[in-house]
Amino acid sequence: MPRIPPLPESEWDEKTAPALQARTPGLRGRLGDNNIFSTLARHQRLLRAWLPFGGVLLARGVLPARERELLILRTGYNCSSAYEWGQHVRISEATGMEREEILRVARGPEAEGWTPADATLLRAADELHADAKISERTWAALSEDHDERQLIELAMLVGHYHMLAYALNSLEVELDDGLEGLP
Repeated sequence: MPRIPPLPESEWDEKTAPALQARTPGLRGRLGDNNIFSTLARHQRLLRAWLPFGGVLLARGVLPARERELLILRTGYNCSSAYEWGQHVRISEATGMEREEILRVARGPEAEGWTPADATLLRAADELHADAKISERTWAALSEDHDERQLIELAMLVGHYHMLAYALNSLEVELDDGLEGLP
C-alpha cells in the first residue's frame, strides 16, 4: 500500500492536468496513468518544475538511449527500486534492448557478455552509487567515448535517478499494472 496514494484524475487541476495528460514514448498511456506521476501530482508545483528536467534526461539528452537505459536500470537495481526498474525495463524494451541484456544489468559490470564500453558505464553507475564519484580509471575510460556534455549528463542522470529511487521507495509507490519488479 502506498504511503501517499496517486492523485485521482477527478482531482487534477487546470495547471496539472495538461502535464498528466501528456504522452511520452516508452511509457504506458498518459503520464498521469503512471503511479509515479500521479503520486508526485500531490505536490503540483514540484511536479511541474521537475517534469522538464526529467524530460531532458529521459527523451532529449545527448546520451544514446541504450546507454541511458543501462545507467538507469543499474541505478534502479542498486537502489532496490522495483518501480524504477520495472518502468525502465519497459522503456528499454521500447528502445530495442533485448530481454537477456536488460536482466544482465542486475549482475553488474563483471557479468559475461558486456562490451568494455558497456561494462564501464555500469561501473560508473556502481561507483556513483557507492562513492558519489566516478573513479579516475573509469572516468578515463568514459572519456575515450564520450564528450564533455555526455559526461556531465551521465553523472546528472545517475544522480537524478538516485533521487527518484529514494522518493519512490520512501513513498512506496506501487508498481503500475504490467510492470515487473526487481529480478
